[in-house]
Amino acid sequence: MTDDIKQLSYEAAFQELQDLVAQLEGGEKTLAESVALYERGRRLSDHCQRLLEEAQLTVRQVDAAALFD
Repeated sequence: MTDDIKQLSYEAAFQELQDLVAQLEGGEKTLAESVALYERGRRLSDHCQRLLEEAQLTVRQVDAAALFD
């Protein structure tokens, strides 16, 4: 299940995370379903955070390279 998350773009992962939050806020899931949704949501959140950190690093590298041009 984690491998499929690694294949998601930031936008797709964030959209799924928003959908999971809406499902959890709906309050109609069983405890087991809610826990499973929460676990996937944590993995999605971690994935989004990693992608953002990679993007920030890329921006910093581009900015640093621009200083030497």
